[in-house]
Amino acid sequence: MAAAGKDVSKRKSAETERSKAEVAAARKDTPNPVWFKPVMFGFMLLGLIWIVVYYITSASAMPLPIPQLGQANIFIGFGLILVGFLMTPWWK
Repeated sequence: MAAAGKDVSKRKSAETERSKAEVAAARKDTPNPVWFKPVMFGFMLLGLIWIVVYYITSASAMPLPIPQLGQANIFIGFGLILVGFLMTPWWK
């Protein structure tokens, strides 16, 4: 009985591995959703606009986009750009 139980579990694990491989292969071949590219480029453009707006308004009395953050606005802009660039490896 014990040997039969081991064979069954080995078969199930082999089938599970095969099904995981099939799912991974199917996922690799599927195209991106329609929203993926606009979101990716949107993050990049939003970050660029954030930084440009901060630099243009930094000489004024109230630098935009968020005056309380001061120079940290640059980090937020680069962070948004980074999120967009981190999405590029999954772009198909």
